[in-house]
Amino acid sequence: MITPALTGFSTAAAFILAIGPQNTFVLRQGLARSHVFWLCLFCALSDAILITAGVAGFGFIVQMFPALPVVMTWGGAAFLVVYGFMRFWAAWKNIYAVEITGQSVGLWAALMTCAAFTWLNPHVYLDTLVLIGAISTEFPLLSQKIAFAVGAILPSFLFFFALGYGARLLAPVMQSARAWRILDIIIGLVMWALAAKLLS
Repeated sequence: MITPALTGFSTAAAFILAIGPQNTFVLRQGLARSHVFWLCLFCALSDAILITAGVAGFGFIVQMFPALPVVMTWGGAAFLVVYGFMRFWAAWKNIYAVEITGQSVGLWAALMTCAAFTWLNPHVYLDTLVLIGAISTEFPLLSQKIAFAVGAILPSFLFFFALGYGARLLAPVMQSARAWRILDIIIGLVMWALAAKLLS
């Protein structure tokens, strides 16, 4: 059982370390110390659901609905463009008193934004349902598949909670409006770059 678990762990860890909209959102909320636990838990559980579905063979949905990747790509790109614009707008307005001192949005608003970053990102489905699901076929036994899935799910919990709470180490640097402004400009550029990558 060790080999499937290690294979699942290393595979998922390689995918999750890539910079994406979900990661940058969790980082930003971690810096603001805003709903960190619930956002990290949401991201990790979402990955767990998708990975479990991928290992169980759910990736065949793409074959059943060939238009799904196109719909997800355009929907995800549109969301990234809008969110990137929002970050540029925040940087231009330069109003960060709420960001620096405490929670800036409600829990449900934060979770809905996080859900959009998670479930509207086509790369999430490619990584979890398709690629991780395909690699899991190397292990035909049910016990091996379970070990693989557990190994693949573990990096999500480790990564998101480390990212969310580890962001607090940067808190002293982020006590100025200028620092938040720079961060928002960087996030906006990342969002637009990812949208362009999706559409290309």
